Amino acid sequence: MSRGAVTGQHHRRWGPALAARRAMASWFGHVEPAPKDPILGVTEAFLADPSPDKVNVGVVRLSLSLHLAYHAVSSLLIAGFLSCAFSFGSFVVVVLMLVCAYPSFIYVYIRIRMRSSHHLEDGILQNREYLPMGGSVKMIDESLKLAYGEDSDFIKDKRTAAVQALSGTGACRLFADFQKRFLPDTQIYIPTPTWANHHNIWRDAHLPQRTFTYYHPESRGLDFSGLMDDIKNAPDGSFFLLHACAHNPTGVDPSEEQWREISHQFKVKKHFPFFDMAYQGFASGDPERDVKAIRIFLEDGHQVGCAQSYAKNMGLYGQRAGCLSVLCDDEMQAVAVKSQLQQLARPMYSNPPLHGALIVSTILSDPELKTLWLKEVKGMADRIIGMRKALKENLEELGSPLSWEHITNQVNPQ
Repeated sequence: MSRGAVTGQHHRRWGPALAARRAMASWFGHVEPAPKDPILGVTEAFLADPSPDKVNVGVVRLSLSLHLAYHAVSSLLIAGFLSCAFSFGSFVVVVLMLVCAYPSFIYVYIRIRMRSSHHLEDGILQNREYLPMGGSVKMIDESLKLAYGEDSDFIKDKRTAAVQALSGTGACRLFADFQKRFLPDTQIYIPTPTWANHHNIWRDAHLPQRTFTYYHPESRGLDFSGLMDDIKNAPDGSFFLLHACAHNPTGVDPSEEQWREISHQFKVKKHFPFFDMAYQGFASGDPERDVKAIRIFLEDGHQVGCAQSYAKNMGLYGQRAGCLSVLCDDEMQAVAVKSQLQQLARPMYSNPPLHGALIVSTILSDPELKTLWLKEVKGMADRIIGMRKALKENLEELGSPLSWEHITNQVNPQ
């Protein structure tokens, strides 16, 4: 199939003027709002209507009684967990022990409290209803705060187009398809090495890939000069895939000062940074520290994209809980971009799953639960840091003539 046949009207309309448009306007100024889905759009309008007399004439499912819903939800939540404890009264307390996939079997304790419908999103959980195409609003809101900051002006100004995604892989794929549809003349630069699935994602989105220098095998560290040379030599307005923290598979991250130099060069070259953040909190034990690279790019005035995953830092591997966000120029642009992301999701998976989103939004929105989560995440990260240190010390005690500094210099959990 020819490139023109693949890209269709978006290529014909925007391709010839893309470079000039990028030089004087924003990345997504040409994105127009997608039409409402004829089926699910009815439910979206229903959820947005404040009228107490509203009636949903869209697609709904028969609701369970509240008593049965609690039992159904509980049975789903405990699947894959070691144990759970229930106490029945004015609310249900579910205590979950999540087993993280590490040899030490570190446990994350998650308590989900459901006070009648206080933590339930617009009655969706009681009715076992579909989430909107964009996903859980509460989960998205909390994810944006985690990535961009509790008091972020970008959030206050409603400049972020964000949707719930099928963990990090789903977020990357959704963005790749968005890039293909609206910026078909661009290419994606991917670090060497990277997580193998990154190549599959952009390949199947039919976008040309290039690689950029990242790892230096001899020093077992970052090849910073090679990385900067590749950024400078890439065509202006290229897309770059960046690992926000805990680079997979090397565990080698740029320093804060190096991130600032990278951000500056991106500004000079008008490149677009897309961050894959699979390990926030799991790298250093501090989610704020692990998101520093993104915050640096925001300080420098970049538009960014970000894929978030809760598989590792909350142990929700099988729940496929994630978020995709794209920073836009203003609220109107963000509305248009979000509508197009939802339209891309519709034929791909229609609606994201509910229960992982419920766990994430409950933990992040409850100060007590969030404090507990932060403590457990730090415990897991500290454990891995300690294991790295012990391995290095033991190798040195055995009299190995080699340098093992890279074991402790590299970042968890690689």
